[in-house]
Amino acid sequence: MTALDSGARVWASLAVAPSGELIFVVAVLLAGALAGEFIAATTRLPRVVGYTLAGCVAAAFGHGVTMPLNGAAQVVCDLALGLLLFEIGCRVRLRWLRRNPGLAATSLAEALLSAIAVALVLRLLDVGWQTAVACAILAMPAPAAVSGRVALELGAEGQVTQRATLLTALNTLYAVVALTLMRTWWAADDGGSLSQALMGLTGSLLTTLALAALLAVAVHLVGRRLDLRNESAVLLLFGLVAFAIVAARAVGVSTLLMPLLAGLLLRNSSERPWVWPRHFGTSGGALVLMLCVIVGSAWTPQILFAGGFAALALMAARFVAKTVAIVALASWAKASWRQGLALSITMTPLSATALVMLSELLRAEPSLAAGVVPIILTSIAVLELAGPIAVQLALRLAGELPPAAQAAPHHKEGRR
Repeated sequence: MTALDSGARVWASLAVAPSGELIFVVAVLLAGALAGEFIAATTRLPRVVGYTLAGCVAAAFGHGVTMPLNGAAQVVCDLALGLLLFEIGCRVRLRWLRRNPGLAATSLAEALLSAIAVALVLRLLDVGWQTAVACAILAMPAPAAVSGRVALELGAEGQVTQRATLLTALNTLYAVVALTLMRTWWAADDGGSLSQALMGLTGSLLTTLALAALLAVAVHLVGRRLDLRNESAVLLLFGLVAFAIVAARAVGVSTLLMPLLAGLLLRNSSERPWVWPRHFGTSGGALVLMLCVIVGSAWTPQILFAGGFAALALMAARFVAKTVAIVALASWAKASWRQGLALSITMTPLSATALVMLSELLRAEPSLAAGVVPIILTSIAVLELAGPIAVQLALRLAGELPPAAQAAPHHKEGRR
């Protein structure tokens, strides 16, 4: 073999095209980052709006993600949402609900009333009852990504910010459990054995709880020996949470419920707060960026046309129900009506949590979930874009933005 032939072989090996999934990840990261910085430089809107716009442009040109999620999109959504829900769980002190029963009542009321309102409105539009119930459950949770990212970027602090975190954790918990129960009900209704379905449900929940407990114990042990504010310790923590999420996906349990329960167990088994960089620093921030781009791209013009009026009715019913419940119970929950109104607006977005739940429903019950897809994806497409702006306005209404953010919020994150 000549030297020339050897050189040709080397160059050929170096010129091997990267995998499609790697190209997808790089493209999503670059597009989201560029769009986010453009929005930050030219407007006073949060960077999340730019991330979502990048996804919307990709979808408009036919390059959005397909449902159910798979490949790199599935991995990014699992990891990003899992990290966010674990962090949210670690910030929720359940003792707060015992001291403030009005807040517990608010959580139950806003989740239940919004689900009932959505189901009834869709039934009035002649949507099938199974589709209406599924849409009602998927519309129940507020997004972990949007409200948390906007609050972080703008430096928001206060009662509304804290209560939004609590309500997001709880209504996500309600929605995932309700979706699991609905799938069990459908399995029995299709001729399956109810006892077998319930046994499978019990086994799934116990496995989820066991994985959550193992993750909580592992993080607790790491936290006793390392300073979680240190970059190296944060990377170890990131790895533990990511490994648990991969394990949850491998054994077939909820990648939403497991990290949320782990965070709740960790926070409420110890008196001290758990402190580390928000969203696990740069790594978690990159995942959240990609998550927002992916969610923003999860539609097509055909889906928007099919979802149409039913999606608009869902969004209106959901917002009115959540607002009525939260504002009506504001005084009992030891909040002013202004804080109640601001809190209800922070619950407006519908985002990645609903998208992942829809993906799981499509994978498990494709025929029954087919009617849900256009309604939920249209709602996500609208509220994923309008949601960050609504959250920003709500935090400003509540007076929880620092003076610098009131004047120029898009520069806040750069100074952190």
